[in-house]
Amino acid sequence: MKPGTVRVWDWLVRLTHWLVAVGVALAWFTSEGSEAWHIRIGYTIAAAVAVRVAWGFIGSRHARFADFLRGPRATLAYARRLMAGREERHLGHNPLGGWMAVALWLTVAGTCFTGWLYTTDAFFGLAWLDQLHQLLAWTVVALVPLHVAGVVFTSLRHRENLVAAMLAGDKRAED
Repeated sequence: MKPGTVRVWDWLVRLTHWLVAVGVALAWFTSEGSEAWHIRIGYTIAAAVAVRVAWGFIGSRHARFADFLRGPRATLAYARRLMAGREERHLGHNPLGGWMAVALWLTVAGTCFTGWLYTTDAFFGLAWLDQLHQLLAWTVVALVPLHVAGVVFTSLRHRENLVAAMLAGDKRAED
């Protein structure tokens, strides 16, 4: 670590983040015509999400849900401060970022689950399941640019590179 920095994202948070990010992109590109790869990638993503969710209960400080998930009042109050340009900097996820992470994990997990169901004898070929799988996948596609926009906005607003922080694990120490 560089002087004046603090470890925020441990190796498991970073690994699962990038596995899911790359996996979602690969799953998207293999959704037509590469079924075997698409299924393998889906299982990899599902495993990464499961590990990350478990780590949210037992992991390092900033990996834990208790560190970044806030109730509706606190999240709304943060959003108001954000809109007024007076939001505080968070070492881990800010309240909106925390809920975005949960939304992504839920929709990605739902996409994986419906994809797996579709491969079982009981659910193979069911139109409603295929439609639900596609709806969840498109929801992920809609959430990803919002997530990236939030990362870019927060990086600019607080003058720190959050992508670099998710690669290296370190952020500037608290102001």
